[in-house]
Amino acid sequence: MIRMLLLSICLLLAGERLSAENGSRLWLRQDTTANAKVECSLHSPTLDIACSELKRTWKGTPVSLELFNDATHTALGPEGYTIRSGKNGITLGSISEKGLLYATYHLLRLQATQQDTQSLHIEERPAYPIRILNHWDNLDGTIERGYAGHSLWKWDELPATLSPRYEAYARANASIGINATVLNNVNASPEMLDTPYLKKVKALADIFRPYNLKVYLSVNFASPMIIGKLATADPLDPQVANWWKQKVHEIYSLIPDFGGFLVKANSEGQPGPCDYHRTHAEGANMLAEALKPYGGIVMWRAFVYSPSDNDRAKQAYLEFQPLDGKFLDNVIVQVKNGPIDFQPREPYSPLFGAMKHTPLMVEFQVTQEYLGHSNHLAYLAPMWKEFFQYVKPESIRAIAGVSNIGDESNWCGHDFAQANWYAFGRLAWNPELSSESIADEWLAQTFTANPQFIHPVEDMMMQSREAVVDYMMPLGLHHIFAWGHHYGPEPWCTIPGARPDWLPSYYHQADRKGLGFDRSHTGSNAVAQYPDSLARMFDSIDTCPEEFLLWFHHAPWTHTMNNGTTLWEELCRHYQHGVDKTRNFCQTWEEVKPYVDTERWNAVNERLQIQTNDAVWWKDACLLYFQQFSKMSFPKDIERPVHKLKKLMKVKLPISNYERPTPEMLPKIK
Repeated sequence: MIRMLLLSICLLLAGERLSAENGSRLWLRQDTTANAKVECSLHSPTLDIACSELKRTWKGTPVSLELFNDATHTALGPEGYTIRSGKNGITLGSISEKGLLYATYHLLRLQATQQDTQSLHIEERPAYPIRILNHWDNLDGTIERGYAGHSLWKWDELPATLSPRYEAYARANASIGINATVLNNVNASPEMLDTPYLKKVKALADIFRPYNLKVYLSVNFASPMIIGKLATADPLDPQVANWWKQKVHEIYSLIPDFGGFLVKANSEGQPGPCDYHRTHAEGANMLAEALKPYGGIVMWRAFVYSPSDNDRAKQAYLEFQPLDGKFLDNVIVQVKNGPIDFQPREPYSPLFGAMKHTPLMVEFQVTQEYLGHSNHLAYLAPMWKEFFQYVKPESIRAIAGVSNIGDESNWCGHDFAQANWYAFGRLAWNPELSSESIADEWLAQTFTANPQFIHPVEDMMMQSREAVVDYMMPLGLHHIFAWGHHYGPEPWCTIPGARPDWLPSYYHQADRKGLGFDRSHTGSNAVAQYPDSLARMFDSIDTCPEEFLLWFHHAPWTHTMNNGTTLWEELCRHYQHGVDKTRNFCQTWEEVKPYVDTERWNAVNERLQIQTNDAVWWKDACLLYFQQFSKMSFPKDIERPVHKLKKLMKVKLPISNYERPTPEMLPKIK
């Protein structure tokens, strides 16, 4: 095996170097011994891809691809498959071509991770029919909360010019079972529905189709007014409903397998049905009626908040739970995993389990808006597995991930951020997989299967998300980031005229008595939105899990923690622990240097150094700020701050919502 620069994506496993524009690199493992017999008697674009992947890569016993219509394969559904070893070789079976494509990538994954392929009896089916990436890409090429350059979609060049990265993107998604993609930002431009843009979307859909990757679009609810020049976008107005029906007909005439719409309405200034005193259900159902004849769906986001209640965390529940059972059957309500906004740690959103007559889908954030952008290593599979500890996987209908993909040469800005794309796909297919096994798969395919590399680096990945929580916002603290771009600490932030729930002090509530947001029955009573058993546990400061303590309680500085220390002492130690972990990551990466090519080792090392410096920045800023309220000394085992609070309070990073800061912009340890 020749070690090359491997693109850290999924199962792009073998073959030759593929050319790509703008200097982007797509390297695949080279295996000159891949000459095993592959039988594929049927032909179609999808089957041809599967056969090509096997012929280029597979080096084991003969493989045949077969379509079946027996009870076993029928029960596995159109995307399910079997992989069976026999005396004459291995048979991949499914009732459909897309199932055979997924079986192909499964077999190649086994080979790449050095698993036994001699006695296989595998039956697989995805947990969810819709496993979708949400791109927050804008038509001007920027990506909201994107930290890997500009958009992959070159709208000014489409449909005439087709980048080779489009097919590479589809191939990567297919290799981990992602079967759908929303191309544009939920803060949608109405122009996306203009005919010239729909023809551009068609060009992408045509490339994606053989990889079973279906295209969806985010739409602006006011499009009938802006594009159609109607006087209103009222969902109960017949002219509005007719405009959407005509637009949907146009879309399906171009893209027969179009998936449907994603909608952000009446949130953060976006238009919606509430502008006309209509409900979210009435708005969603109007769109659903237009899509239903074609098999399309509406994914209606539940991310809403307004200053009408004293706790932003309660808003989605207050607006959507009363609408349970009022949505049409081709509407899925898309709910963020937590009740606020993709924080490093949140309790699960209480909407899950509270809308028993409405299909729900979970929305995870793969891009690291609140976890150090693409400067920090934060393996997110443990975060998503934590969600599934509270929400049964079978209780939801679909799964979405906000993409971390851009046009940078390594796709995600940080080589290890690619592991989150991979992990999202694998968990969307099977949420029962462990975070450790997914990390092992990704590392073996991306770098090397050598245990001397895998074991320490997997351990580093598994600790990384908790390290971020510790040096940013431990014990249930949340949303104390810098204004706007959300990079770095700013618990002191004040913006003239800003809504209270846009400011960190709204969430941390620091005062001379203590710290944290009181969501117990004596406070906002957000605990009442949870099932009774959880509500009772969260409601008591003595039984609330400490990882959520400051989410649900305004705890005294002297509150006794489970280990006997005070809240202040434990807060200090969590921040120190986060800093220590990042230093350990740097040491681990140094130790595995012999197993990694120079280019990628240097790139990751630079990011780890930034992360370590940022961890100290976070620790100093937060502890010095909160100490003003606690009036308590730092424990003896806590490093004394290297920064001055007054100086840190003057830090203003010159970045937008579309980029990460460079090392030169960040506070340095002197």
